[in-house]
Amino acid sequence: MAKIILTQEVTGLGAAGDVVTVKDGYSRNYLLPRGFAVTWTKGGEKQVESIKAARAARAKANLEDAKAQAAKLAASPITVAHKAGADGRLFGTVKAEHVAEAIEATGAGSIDKRSINLGSAIKSTGTYNVSVRLHEDVTANVELDVVAE
Repeated sequence: MAKIILTQEVTGLGAAGDVVTVKDGYSRNYLLPRGFAVTWTKGGEKQVESIKAARAARAKANLEDAKAQAAKLAASPITVAHKAGADGRLFGTVKAEHVAEAIEATGAGSIDKRSINLGSAIKSTGTYNVSVRLHEDVTANVELDVVAE
């Protein structure tokens, strides 16, 4: 088991500045080479404090921005045009990437496609509810209209 300090948020493991214990192979082969973590040392405790202080300052500013963006997203439905057959069945599926592009096109800001939860696969035209995680404390519910192209 290896003790490491996370330098960025890792889903299911922790946030930046957290000291966690993981299996040696996971840290050596995945976290460390990708820059998600550094090995823990006694001197690393100072680094943890600076990472946590920076994260707290960023989180405060980001929370207000996320709330404003959530209000924009909830205000009006997002329309995604996708190729469809005569019966409304789509050729392929609507992906989170398509939703992110449609949100950005409306002027509501850019969204990371990994923060969009479609629920189940969208395979036909219609209206769907999609959740977008803007911040750890802010999730916006977006009404998504899928129309034929």
